[in-house]
Amino acid sequence: MDAKSLLRSHLVWDNHGCLPLRPQDEAFLPNLELYRTSGVDVAMINIGFGEQGIEDHVRMLAHFRRWIAARADQFVLIETVDDIDHARATGRLAIGFDIEGANGIADQASLVSLYYDLGVRWMLMAYNRNNRVGGGCQDDDQGLTAFGREVLDEMARVGMIACCTHTGYRTTSDVMDYSVNPVIFSHSNPRAVHDHPRNVPDELLQMCARTGGVVCINGIGIFLGDNDNSTETYFRHMDHVVQLLGAKHVAIGLDYVFDLAELGDYVTQMKGTFPAGLGYEVGSGLRCVSPMQIEQLIELQIRAGYAEADIAQILGGNLMGLAKAVWK
Repeated sequence: MDAKSLLRSHLVWDNHGCLPLRPQDEAFLPNLELYRTSGVDVAMINIGFGEQGIEDHVRMLAHFRRWIAARADQFVLIETVDDIDHARATGRLAIGFDIEGANGIADQASLVSLYYDLGVRWMLMAYNRNNRVGGGCQDDDQGLTAFGREVLDEMARVGMIACCTHTGYRTTSDVMDYSVNPVIFSHSNPRAVHDHPRNVPDELLQMCARTGGVVCINGIGIFLGDNDNSTETYFRHMDHVVQLLGAKHVAIGLDYVFDLAELGDYVTQMKGTFPAGLGYEVGSGLRCVSPMQIEQLIELQIRAGYAEADIAQILGGNLMGLAKAVWK
């Protein structure tokens, strides 16, 4: 059993990536090829976050979909679970979308269905700060709202997965209790390994597992600790969650940022979303675990004695199982 062969043999799914959110700019889009050259078969791409509204999300979704659809020899836009198998069999990257925080639907739960039809497969309940759905992890979280329950009902109806990354403790607990479907942390780290308010306490990770959900480990250096993006540190976070929950509840959500200069601008402009003193001020100096490091991650898993079946679950099998269980 070696890392290269495992990377080729099993489905590899990165559940969160961040391309530039500029609807007139195609310059960075060819960098999607990074996923394919890294051995990734499925990539979920963010279309909006935080304070951005409906227009921002829809414009980005249209931009991404048009560019990707025009390159059908390289990419497949995900509509069904079967599209993932077809893309892999034909050597193409399967791409779906996600929304970070429910501001993308404003006060209109019916937008969930529209986004789902256009390829959005999971959505955060909040992004650091409170919104109409519930509380953020860096705000005075008052819990899941009545509108939040309506949104969760609509997400369950259409097959969109609920995510509690960036979400406050009380709202996360409420979502885990209320949701009829498995809930995920799409790109989060264990707070027991690095104490940052954006990271998640063990008891909430355990609640996620009890819903049948999956914790996708984040690769951003300030959440791993000391702006460290080494594969060893990433594996340390992953292994903590594997030991806590078992391999069947762990996956990859690198949160890879393709344009760090844009991120630095957002941190400057959106000071309420990115409060001072929590490491965000590193801005364009932020370090991220790259999809290119997945092979090294597999090497560390092998060295730690992980069984091939467990590695396969973490690489993509767990997220594929969720897709089959929840997507419509």
